[in-house]
Amino acid sequence: MSEIITLDHGSGGEKTSGLVKELVLKYLGNCILDRLEDAALIRAGDQIVFSTDSFVIDPLFFPGGNIGKLCVCGTANDVCMRGGKPYALSLALILEEGFPVADLEKILASIAETARKAGVLIVTGDTKVVEKGKGDGIYINTAGIGLPVLKNLGTEYIREGDAVLVSGTVGDHGAAVMLARNEGLLAGEIRSDCGLLTGLAEELQKLGDAVRIMRDPTRGGLATVMAEFAEDTPFLFELEEDKIPVREDVRSACDILGLDPLYCACEGRLVAVVEGSRAEEAAELLRSREEGRDAAVIGRVVQGAFGRVVLKTAYSSRVLTKLSGMQLPRIC
Repeated sequence: MSEIITLDHGSGGEKTSGLVKELVLKYLGNCILDRLEDAALIRAGDQIVFSTDSFVIDPLFFPGGNIGKLCVCGTANDVCMRGGKPYALSLALILEEGFPVADLEKILASIAETARKAGVLIVTGDTKVVEKGKGDGIYINTAGIGLPVLKNLGTEYIREGDAVLVSGTVGDHGAAVMLARNEGLLAGEIRSDCGLLTGLAEELQKLGDAVRIMRDPTRGGLATVMAEFAEDTPFLFELEEDKIPVREDVRSACDILGLDPLYCACEGRLVAVVEGSRAEEAAELLRSREEGRDAAVIGRVVQGAFGRVVLKTAYSSRVLTKLSGMQLPRIC
């Protein structure tokens, strides 16, 4: 553990993992938090799914969304990925002195529209203002609760022969945001995939216990999520590069920017491990919705090297690990 916090500690990759495991869990660890899921299944009378997230994206407005849409999607999606149906959100705003009211109104309107589409209510919140120069326009924190539909989710349910699916093209959000930061580059038609996963999650919930685990590949992208899935299992996860959907313009933009689309954040995609015999059924359920039209089976779980992910390419293969360092700071 380093002596100071760096941007790498917010990457969602190895440095983030080290910070959480070596310091946060040292003082705050418990049987629920130790699972390190994006949302927790807890018992408070009845069981509920609970999640929280903070949003510091730069720029605040980007092709396909803004920080308002992002904060609702991000938190509602985390509840869905833990098998829950989102019900209510909290909303806390940290505003910098001098922030344009017109921009705040646009953000709040987007929050309202996205919450309506998600079927959730904003039920509590808070507002703070800091001095000019002490913030960066606006930061948002949200927390979400939902009712569990699928409860038996986790890496402990993964079995040999299971299949890995992704609900759509990867890398769109990371490429769109990075291009928005570089005014000299032409973004073309590249837009963030920022969107709700509520409908896709409802489709997969029809499979019941055939769904082993779900996750939205935000910071660190698809590759980091797969490494997290694998690390506590005795299995080898084999992914096939030619089956992973990546838009050609996103691939080209990543080449120009020096990025790997497999490590670029997504904000409207899910990755799932499902029972192998039901993989195509799961893919068809995802494709039945417009937002899942590019869903694909991209790999499988086999016996092999403990906790490793291998990407099979046309000519060779390479091991995928968690993101090392900060590929894109302030991506969500």
